[in-house]
Amino acid sequence: MALDNVRAHKFRSFLTVLGIVIGVLTVIVIASILTGMRNNIISFVEDYGTSNVFAFHLSTGPQLGPRDRREFARKPLTEEDGIAIREQAAAVEDVAWSVFTWQMDRTINHSGVTYRQGNMLGVSANYASVTSVPLQEGRFISELDDKHRREVMVIGINVAEALFPNRGQITGTQVLLGGRPFEIIGVTEKRKGGFFGENDQDNAVFIPYKTVKKLSPTSDYMLLISKAKTGQLRTALTQIEEVLRRQRGLKFRDPNNFDLSTADRVIEQFDSITGKIGLVAIAISSIGLLVGGIGVMNIMLVSVTERTHEIGIRKAIGARRKDIVSQFLFEAMTLTFLGGLLGVLLAIGISRIIVLLLPTLPAAVPLWAVITGLVVSIAVGLIFGVWPARKAARLDPIEALRYE
Repeated sequence: MALDNVRAHKFRSFLTVLGIVIGVLTVIVIASILTGMRNNIISFVEDYGTSNVFAFHLSTGPQLGPRDRREFARKPLTEEDGIAIREQAAAVEDVAWSVFTWQMDRTINHSGVTYRQGNMLGVSANYASVTSVPLQEGRFISELDDKHRREVMVIGINVAEALFPNRGQITGTQVLLGGRPFEIIGVTEKRKGGFFGENDQDNAVFIPYKTVKKLSPTSDYMLLISKAKTGQLRTALTQIEEVLRRQRGLKFRDPNNFDLSTADRVIEQFDSITGKIGLVAIAISSIGLLVGGIGVMNIMLVSVTERTHEIGIRKAIGARRKDIVSQFLFEAMTLTFLGGLLGVLLAIGISRIIVLLLPTLPAAVPLWAVITGLVVSIAVGLIFGVWPARKAARLDPIEALRYE
């Protein structure tokens, strides 16, 4: 009977539940994008190693809003800090470091092709083993390359494809980096994950750390990556913090003037951000659900008025109050359920379109969002259908039969 009533007033029913459709659609689409991004970030941090501790003088990881300007007064970490961690932290297996080269000319030229999007890093020779850098071709930077400040580089797959569209043998090729000749000694494989499906390591240009210090002595923003021994990540985290506090001359009551991060902490930070975004999405969708609920209540009140004679006949032949209440509640819940189902189907379609148009922006519809959307839509029908249902149940059968 509820479905028959919806079919009898298709357009009116659609307009009634439009707010519910929009509310459910909004939540599921946002949830699908955030879920896809979270899956990519998990792959991203796992690709770097789940037993690694990242140390930097500024706060790291995903965050909302601008960075605290006071952090820029902190002095950067140094190679000596990394050596101290390696020697003093018993739970640490190895320490690598990389320095950011923002002040260097990162333009790469080869055979008339220019590439300016490279994420250039000066790294220690053990960087590949600590961060699990997979190589598609050639080798990584060696201790001799670093010690003798050789002008060699290992490039990411995106850099290789841009400079060598016809591919072939890449290692051993000479390119110009900022006008200086460099030899490509290796090409990395495509890495997993990233915030929007892209990983900065695919655009990486690795050159020896000491070569960077030779070419750009002012590049001093250093990231230390410590690889903890198996099963000793928490111990390593504590020991690294103690070593860095001693190295940086901090007193007992002084707060840390550096940041330590692990794979788990990065995921926790992202979850904290997505939680806030989720609250905003819920607030937006709640408005749609409220408008939809009011529309359902309004249309059900109209329905009660239109079907007063029918209600009188039902009561006259023995229908009880709870039968009338159940009838109108079922109609209200059916109406909102169909609105929620339409919202779910549209959300799945939009998520698929996002993946097709923007492959780097992942969108995976989570099952919990679909179930929650349907349950909430039914609940809206139940809540906003109570008053019309009770009004219908309280009608006097004699007066209802006289109603024209």
